[in-house]
Amino acid sequence: MDALYTAVATATHGREGRAVTSDGKLDLALGMPVELGGNGQGTNPEQLFAAGYAACFGSALGLVGRQAKVDVSDAAVTAEVGIGKQGEGFALKVTLRVELPDSVDESTGRKLVEQAHQVCPYSNATRGNVPVELVIE
Repeated sequence: MDALYTAVATATHGREGRAVTSDGKLDLALGMPVELGGNGQGTNPEQLFAAGYAACFGSALGLVGRQAKVDVSDAAVTAEVGIGKQGEGFALKVTLRVELPDSVDESTGRKLVEQAHQVCPYSNATRGNVPVELVIE
């Protein structure tokens, strides 16, 4: 694959540090969530992953919608990224909740969401490694 764009970010001090992109557009404090023993101050990597996945999946849904000539421009995607112990380490799980416009029937909506899951780079990156549940609301 030839990259069309490469994002660059640097994190210092792990989950209790700071993350900054090379262009300076993202510069934020990181913090452990309370559920993992932190004070809840700052953004955590799971939130960043959820935001990126939701945005990317929404774009993929728009692409397959345009190809099928179905207007999904008012769709909303919510990504829930869970983290938990797995063996000696940790693992992630994802639920993607897709709210489609009322004008899209259930069968068409399911087909478009499944097609978006095949197109989305985040879905392709997680496939076979991170369980991803698709929920149409």
